[in-house]
Amino acid sequence: MTFSIVARCKTTGMFGVAITSSSPAVAARCSFARAQVGAVASQNVTNPALGPLTLDRMEQGESATDAINGVVANGEHMEYRQVLAVDNQGRTAIHSGAQSLGIWTQAQAQNVACGGNLLDNDSIPQAMIDAFISSSGHLGDRLVQAMNAGLKAGGEAGPIHSSGLKLVDTVSWPIADLRVDWTDACPIAELRSLWALYEPHLNDYVQRALDPSQAPSYGVPGDEA
Repeated sequence: MTFSIVARCKTTGMFGVAITSSSPAVAARCSFARAQVGAVASQNVTNPALGPLTLDRMEQGESATDAINGVVANGEHMEYRQVLAVDNQGRTAIHSGAQSLGIWTQAQAQNVACGGNLLDNDSIPQAMIDAFISSSGHLGDRLVQAMNAGLKAGGEAGPIHSSGLKLVDTVSWPIADLRVDWTDACPIAELRSLWALYEPHLNDYVQRALDPSQAPSYGVPGDEA
């Protein structure tokens, strides 16, 4: 019921997760990223605890592979889980349990990993990898392009209704955390529109948090700065 991508920008070190599902509010339960550590997607009969557990292990110095192997070895019901991770050296790892739903598959490369379940066909993760690798620009743009490529390759077997995009950089909070929690239209198209609206303001929002005196004006009624 879900397909996702976790990725690292090799130029900036920024991490991101993008995800979509037939379930409501998928990004609230399945997307995890930590600045200068990595990004994780935990999906398929989701256990949201697996995201922070994997990030904790990577923050302690484990590679993506070792972190996921450790989580799998110590976890329960892991045959039902899919977990994707990328670490701060761009190493990637994926666990897809034997009880993953429907057509499920995965693909990975340096700096990027994709996986899904209840898919229309088994080409979707590789199509997303190819789109990410061949794209350029901001990590957020590349993640949205990869999601669109997955949709064009067939997407889920049924309709999708929610999506999300999370980005972390050098500050302790996500610099973008955009969600389409439910729509009867295309959640990836709506996510693309949200990102296009948000991206021009992204750096300003960070600057306002770090030093409001150096931030640009807010551009709202009553703001004379």
